[in-house]
Amino acid sequence: MTENSVRHVVVALTGASGSVYGLKLVDTLLQGEQRVSLLITEAGREVLNHETGLAWAADTEKRRRQVQEHFSSIAVDCLDVDDIGAAIASGSAAPDGMVVVPCSMGTAGRIAAGLSGNLLERAADVMLKEKRPLILVPRETPLSSIHLENLLRLARAGATILPAMPAFYHRPQGIDALTNFVVGKILDQMNLSHELFEPWGHDEH
Repeated sequence: MTENSVRHVVVALTGASGSVYGLKLVDTLLQGEQRVSLLITEAGREVLNHETGLAWAADTEKRRRQVQEHFSSIAVDCLDVDDIGAAIASGSAAPDGMVVVPCSMGTAGRIAAGLSGNLLERAADVMLKEKRPLILVPRETPLSSIHLENLLRLARAGATILPAMPAFYHRPQGIDALTNFVVGKILDQMNLSHELFEPWGHDEH
């Protein structure tokens, strides 16, 4: 895939804290004219509401309208996490990339074990078997040995483990700057250009 080429990206939000990262990623991808398929687990929907006040519906069709209205774009499609027959569940229709952000440790563990109990887990499994980019953004601390072993197993299988760890060398002014840094690092891994933060050494004195 070439830089900034139009592509299909799956973004999945789970029940870990940090739903703002997922929202910012979707918004940035859409601004870059990417096609986005959005997956939200039930726990992810509850956390989203708690952290941002967005009360997106449990009903998929209603939520799809809410999501498209929120992002002012029809290039984002909201999929049913239980629709195991969706196109992204097949290797022949695999998206160009998938990001689970935030990624709960439960989701990471199930993906690491190859348990495709829903569309999110199956889509992630497809990304691994088709050797396409799968980026997991865990937001958990501290990490137990079980968490670390699951993340190591995923990394060895081909996933990119990108913890939500914002930096401070760019002297962030507020939460938006911290969020932008993490989302920018995700985009870097997808070979997509952005202006969410300035790289180290860009503004040398």
